[in-house]
Amino acid sequence: MKRVLEPEVMDDPEQVLAYAQADFEEENQGFVDQFFTLYPDLENPHIVDLGCGPGDIPLRVVRRHPSCRVTGIDASQPMITYAEQAVQKAGFHDRVQFVCQRFQDVTLSPPADAMMSNSLVHHVPNPLRFWYSLKTLLKPGSPILVMDLLRPESPEAAQAIVDEQAADEPERLRQDFFHSLMAAFTEDEVAAQLAELNFSRCFVDVQDDRHWIVYGHVY
Repeated sequence: MKRVLEPEVMDDPEQVLAYAQADFEEENQGFVDQFFTLYPDLENPHIVDLGCGPGDIPLRVVRRHPSCRVTGIDASQPMITYAEQAVQKAGFHDRVQFVCQRFQDVTLSPPADAMMSNSLVHHVPNPLRFWYSLKTLLKPGSPILVMDLLRPESPEAAQAIVDEQAADEPERLRQDFFHSLMAAFTEDEVAAQLAELNFSRCFVDVQDDRHWIVYGHVY
């Protein structure tokens, strides 16, 4: 099945609200736990979350690691507004900041110590720009953890995943999930992207029937 693009930025208020209110606790906490399992020795790191959405993952990061700082980057102003409110309410505004900007346009000085990204890559028309941005935003040798959806073999297979995993979710969220699966990449495509940009210290792995991850160090 060929990839079917979806909009790069989630900025429709109804769409943002449905996403922000969805129950991603197990997936998001598992993602954060996996990051710190892979990289347990980070000291006072500045971690960037690309495609931070409504801010749930940055909050879980600072709760998990008492000395880190997090910068969440997202091109959707409604997402950033939601994220800022959540961080302010949780009392972590001194350790979490947000930038409303397309990742392609972001510059950091100094570069970050580590990078994470969950479910952004499938929104990107040209994924090579995503991987290249990691090199520009990170110090050489910095660790990364990127997770995204795995494109199924057919629209019918995508719909079956939606029906199984999001049966009780609002219809708008179910529609977005289906479109995201259709816009996702296969394991082989991700591996080819990494090879093209010489991410020789990074590895791609399929987590389950709907997710892949990339982990390792970027030079």
